[in-house]
Parts: sequence; C-alpha cells; structure tokens
Amino acid sequence: SVHMFGLVSKLSLGRLGGTTSTSSFTNASVNFLGQRRWASGPGTPSGTTTKAAAPLEKKKTLHDLRDEHRAALKHAEDLEKQIQYYKDEKRKRILILGSGRSANAAVQHFLEHAAEDNTYVKLGDINLQAAQESIEQFAGTGKSMDNGLAFKFDVNDANQRKQEISEADVVVSLLPYVLHDMVAEDCIELGKDMVTASYTSDKMKGLSESAKKAGVVIVNELGLDPGIDHMACMSIVHEIKEQGGELNSLETNTGGLVAPESDDNPWGYKFSWAPRNVVLAGQGGCQFLDHGEIKYIPYHKTFQRAETIKVPGVGVLEAYPNRDSLKYRQIYDLLQVPTLFRGTFRQPGFCSAWDIFVQLGMTDNVTRIADSAHMTYRQFINSYLAFRKSDSVELKLAYYLGVSIDSEEIRKLKWLGVFENKQIGLVNATPADILLQLLEKKWKMSPEDKDMIVMWNRFLWDDYRGVPMETITSMAVEGKNAKDTAMGTTVGLPLAMAARLILNGTFDTAGVHIPTKKELYKPLLEELAKKGIKFERTDKALAAEPVF
Repeated sequence: SVHMFGLVSKLSLGRLGGTTSTSSFTNASVNFLGQRRWASGPGTPSGTTTKAAAPLEKKKTLHDLRDEHRAALKHAEDLEKQIQYYKDEKRKRILILGSGRSANAAVQHFLEHAAEDNTYVKLGDINLQAAQESIEQFAGTGKSMDNGLAFKFDVNDANQRKQEISEADVVVSLLPYVLHDMVAEDCIELGKDMVTASYTSDKMKGLSESAKKAGVVIVNELGLDPGIDHMACMSIVHEIKEQGGELNSLETNTGGLVAPESDDNPWGYKFSWAPRNVVLAGQGGCQFLDHGEIKYIPYHKTFQRAETIKVPGVGVLEAYPNRDSLKYRQIYDLLQVPTLFRGTFRQPGFCSAWDIFVQLGMTDNVTRIADSAHMTYRQFINSYLAFRKSDSVELKLAYYLGVSIDSEEIRKLKWLGVFENKQIGLVNATPADILLQLLEKKWKMSPEDKDMIVMWNRFLWDDYRGVPMETITSMAVEGKNAKDTAMGTTVGLPLAMAARLILNGTFDTAGVHIPTKKELYKPLLEELAKKGIKFERTDKALAAEPVF
C-alpha cells in the first residue's frame, strides 16, 4: 500500500487506493519528489534514510504535536497532488526500469523537459533507495518539482510489470540486457513503445514483425557503444553515398578511459562502467575485414594485436580488436566494403600488461580454484608457474613471459598487488573473480575523479570523380566526478533523447530498430551536440592510396 503514517492514517486517504489509474501504487513502495524523511516507526517507507527516534524520556508538548499534525496534513496534500499529476490523462508517462549508472543522465534530461513536454517520470528499481536518490538529486531541475517519483519494482513480478507498463506511454529499460526481451514482449502486448541501450538479441530481432503489427516502436543500442558509434558512422556513410562516393574502409574505435587530471596509476585506467565486463573483454575472439580478407584473432592473441592511433586533442592511444566487426556489413549496409574494423581504446602500455593475465589464464571465469579463500595473491600467481625453489615468484613470472623483471609490465602487476601475501578470502572463486577483486580495489574512482570517453572514426573513400579521400571524426567527453560520469552521460542521454523523439512523434516507425536511420540519428546527434557531445571532423584528399 502507499506508505502513510502517524496522524495521516486517519485522514481522507481512501481516495488514494483502488482506482485503475493508480492501482500500481498499491503494490509498490513509492517516494515522491519533495517527500519528507520521517522518523522510524510504523508505516515508515522502506529503504529511506531515517532519523533516530526521540529519547523515550523526552515528552512531546502540545506545540510539538500540533506541528506534527500540520506536517502530516501537508504531506497528505502533497501525496494526493502527486497522484493527481500521474492520473492526468493529458500528461505523457515515462517509465524507467532500473536505476543503474546511466539512469541519472536520463532522469535529469526527462525532468528538465517535463514541463515543456507535459510528461511525468516514474523510476522503478528493486533497490528503492537507489531509485529515490536518482530522482531526488534532480529535485527542482525543471520548472516543477511534481514531475517524478521513485518506486520499488520487481521485474519478476509479472502482475506489477504489466501494470506499470500498461500505464506508461514509453518504457525506458535500463535493466540487465537478459531481461529486455521479456519487457519488450509485454510492451508489444500492451501497445507501448520502448527503448534500451543494449545490443539487440536474436530474440528481440524476432519480435520486429509483432511490433509492426501492434504499431509499437522499439529502439535498441541507444547508448555510447553501441549507440552514438552507429549514429556517427552512419551520418558519414550516408553522406558519402548521397555525394556519389564509394566507401573503401571504415575503422571505428571507442574507449572509456580516465581523464588526464585523474590519471594517477601505472595502468592509466579506472573503472567507470561494469568492471566484470572489462575483465572478460575479448573472450569470444574477434574478426574483421582487411582489404577484402576476413581476419580472425583468437582471444589469446587479441591484446597482442593492438595498434596505436593518434586522436586529435587526446594524443596516442592503443586500440585492440572488438568482437565481430563482420556483422556490421549488414547492419550498416556495407556489403561490398573491403575494410571494416571496430576496436576498443586503452592507454599505451595497457594491452601488453593485460595480456599477461590472458596468457596466465587469470581471466578464466569457469574454473574454480581449490581453497581460494585461504590462498594469498602471491600463492595464486605462483600456482600458474613451475616449481623452482630458489627463484622468486616475480623472477619465475618474468622468465615465463619472456620479459625483464624490471619491465613496465611487471611494475604494473606489482602496483596491483598480485605478489602480496594478502589472503584472497573468496570462497570457491574463479581466476576472474580473484582478479576482479584486486582490480576493484585498485582501479576504483575516487569521488572527485573524472572519466573520459573517446571515439574516433576513419573513413577512406573515393569521391564521385574517383579522387581518394580521408574523413576522420573524433569526440572526447570528460565526466564531472565519479558519480556524474562521461560514460553514464553518453549512455543515458541518447536513450532519453530517443524516448522524447518517440513521444513527440518525430520517430514513429513501428518495429525493432537501432539508430542507423537518418530520421533517428540526425536529430539525436544535433541534440547531443547541444550538450557538448559532438564530433570534430577533418576531410582531406589523398595523393595516393594510404598505408594501412
């Protein structure tokens, strides 16, 4: 039930429950913008920060009771007002599911335009407090403080899930990617549009015809990568085609890095996104096109094949191959392009050091290490090496890898603490679990640290006269701190902007899509540029075929 407490419980609150338009409130804890935090006691909202109860020996005066009574009345009035806002059929309702790292940017954007768009935002998460914090930090962002609420949401509760979706005009799913298909099926059944930032699964692709028949718009891959990379690439690809040119090569690289002023460790890296994904990156191997030939690089060679690229305004970075580039021939309608490569940026020296973990097997996420809880990190590293009683672990590792014991790679490992005699403390852990535990301690952003997003795209093409051309577009965006990150912004903003395009009818093509259509990527790139997420571009004619 809606959380009411104290003296409010006997006021005219019967109006708050039982109506169809607010029935979801009866099975979810909610927190409205502007709601007060109450002392703990019967009826206190779960997951909220509470003040300590007053000492028992201190008796409340009549004045205290009168003030509490007035506050309770005011709260009841505010609550009733919030529900009436949500019941207003003229207002478009935005339902955000999940309050992950990119939710903040999306919530802020929606609330900034709530009065203009006449919209209302509901943010649901299994962690009520996280949802509350995401909403409350932007209180007063727009022209009204009555445009958003947080509630506890369990995606596995089918009744609640369908009820919430049925009351929305558009659904923004920030849930784990494995749950998007389930939400999409409900959206199609209930005739509701939907956007996500995740890769489109095969099952999601199979829902396209059903979505078309239902008149439902579903757009996936609306984050950074995938997302902004699609938009940036397709804007140039389409321009080349419209000018009568022919594309010969497309190379695109993106990386989530640490900003220069926060780069204070030997690796030049800190976590601004899902840490486990970083540990497991590249494990499927990668394939790409190079001058018409298909190239495959297995996982154990991926980080040995990094190339250096000079990015305008950023400097020299390393780029290692990223997954399957071949599928983008179909996605980008580039079936005849000879060269197509997608990569991930890291600072110089990162890949050679990370390759040590790959070669040892420390990124293995399947094998369980016996007695891992009592093992030390030094013993863990030593378990990969041959027995030589007279040699140190450091010396054995350097010999095994063919590097100097004083090399930069070994220095990076020492800084991480892999040679320390500290107990791991993880029960039945995989090597990847143990490595992740170390990295989360050492690569954690401090509160004032800033991350940086870098994207670089290179197009080699012949114009309509046959003149070889090179076009390079690049973008670098810095975050504000460890909470307001560039990664979160570049994922959450395009997602929210696309939802608004769907709400206002700018994009209304039913079916399952990604942002490769001009009517979608053009307004999104224009809006992103207004927020400082924009590309620098250079074009030049090439005297002869460039060396790849």
